[in-house]
Amino acid sequence: MADSKEKNRKFVETIELQIGLKNYDPQKDKRFSGSVKLPHIPRPKMKICMLGDAQHVEEAEKIGLDWMDVEALKKLNKNKKLVKKLAKKYHAFLASEAVIKQIPRLLGPGLNKAGKFPTLVTHQETLESKVNESKAMVKFQLKKVLCMGVAVGNVSMEEKQIFQNVQLSVNFLVSLLKKNWQNVRCLYLKSTMGKSYRVF
Repeated sequence: MADSKEKNRKFVETIELQIGLKNYDPQKDKRFSGSVKLPHIPRPKMKICMLGDAQHVEEAEKIGLDWMDVEALKKLNKNKKLVKKLAKKYHAFLASEAVIKQIPRLLGPGLNKAGKFPTLVTHQETLESKVNESKAMVKFQLKKVLCMGVAVGNVSMEEKQIFQNVQLSVNFLVSLLKKNWQNVRCLYLKSTMGKSYRVF
C-alpha cells in the first residue's frame, strides 16, 4: 500500500486475493462456485448495468447507473459477439423480475457463460442498495485450473477494512473446499500494479 502512495498512481488500485489450491482434481472433484458479501465494498467503481423494466430504468437514470431495456436487448439479436462484448463491458448485471425471465430468450447463454447472469432486483428494495450489495459480493469459482483471484479491497481502504474482507473471503473459500485448509496451497495479496505478498 505504501508503494502505491509513493508512486502516486493515477487510479485506485484494487487489492486481489490470489489463491492456489492443492490435492484437488478439477476433472474429478466437484467444481465449486459460491458468492459471499464482504463487509466493505472492494471496488467502488465496479461497472454495473441494469437490465430493467420502465420503473427500474427510471431509477437507474436517477442514480447514474447504466441501463438497458428489453428493446435494447432485442436489438442485440442474440448475436454472440455483441452479447460477449456486453458481458466484457460490465463486472455485473442486475435485472428486473419481468426482464430476468426473458434473458435466455433475448440473449442466449452468453451472460451465463461469462459467469455474469444478472442478479434479481425486485421493486420492494431500492436499486441503490442492490447496487451496493452487488459491489460487495465476491464470487469464488473453480474452473479448470487450481488458482483463482478475487478482489478483496483497494489501496484507499483502511488496513482494518482490508483485513476484515480478507478474513471473510478466506474463511468462506475454505468452507467450500472438500478438505478445507488442507486444499489450500498458498494465499497471496497483490495490488494491481504492486508486488504480491504471501500471507499463507
